[in-house]
Amino acid sequence: MMVPVALMLLGALTAVVAPRMLARADWVEREPVVALWAWQCVVAGVLLCCALSMTFSAASAWQAVRGHLFAPAPRDVVEAYALGPTPWATVTAVALACGGAWTAAMLTREIARARTRRAKRRAELVVRAPLLPGEEPGADRLVVLEGERPDAWWLPGAAPQLVITTAALRRLKGRQLDAVLAHEQGHAQARHDWLLHCSGALAAGFPQVPVFAAFRAEMHRLVELAADDVASRRFGRLTIALALVELNEHRGVFGPCPSTHAHVPQRVHRLLSARPRLTAGRRLRLTAAAALVPVVPLLIAFVPALRALG
Repeated sequence: MMVPVALMLLGALTAVVAPRMLARADWVEREPVVALWAWQCVVAGVLLCCALSMTFSAASAWQAVRGHLFAPAPRDVVEAYALGPTPWATVTAVALACGGAWTAAMLTREIARARTRRAKRRAELVVRAPLLPGEEPGADRLVVLEGERPDAWWLPGAAPQLVITTAALRRLKGRQLDAVLAHEQGHAQARHDWLLHCSGALAAGFPQVPVFAAFRAEMHRLVELAADDVASRRFGRLTIALALVELNEHRGVFGPCPSTHAHVPQRVHRLLSARPRLTAGRRLRLTAAAALVPVVPLLIAFVPALRALG
């Protein structure tokens, strides 16, 4: 009966230690894609610990669950887990099941809200940029809007579109427009919107859990850094940095007063500082190390069975 307890302790330890390690790491801003992978592995590891602990607790509390879970297993394997009815096993299983159902509900709500927002923005887009005779909705990848403020954004969906204002076209010079397009395409190709939906759902559903709040904050920051790198590899760091300045200068983000776009100066500074990337070997080691986080709970879950069979 120690497996559910070990899994819960491992999940709690991962939720506390891993975010602190990532916050202190000096490679995160240099390799945002690896950092995104690491964060996903951390959260997956925490959720997997909870799911496995719920499964074994339910097997301990109810004979029917235990029979289905260990139906094809030899008797020695079942005895190795020492599962038996205890009061706290029932409470743990029910609490974790409710947490899982709440997580699914929050994710469903987040996806529904995102679809509503996207539909509303597309409707507004059609009003501001009406379709010409013969045009199909979403047929154009690039939509130009009349606007006094320079702005550009990617509208995800089945037919993703880049929307840019005429003021941005006037301000962006040379290959800066191409760099902005590459930045937004980086978001679309990596499906960053799904990362933002998942992190937002977990943070909204469990506001008292620091790891989920940190996950959401880092996803918003790292997806922008990753998209900046996509654009900088094609058009250079200086080009995308100047494009960021041109698109955000009117917002006052480069002044002394803090704003909602305070991350933009940090992104520009990162691009201009041009710190070298990690070596391919170190990126591979970090990726493999992050992948071990969700693997460890599986090993803990299967250790008694492997010992019994061995």
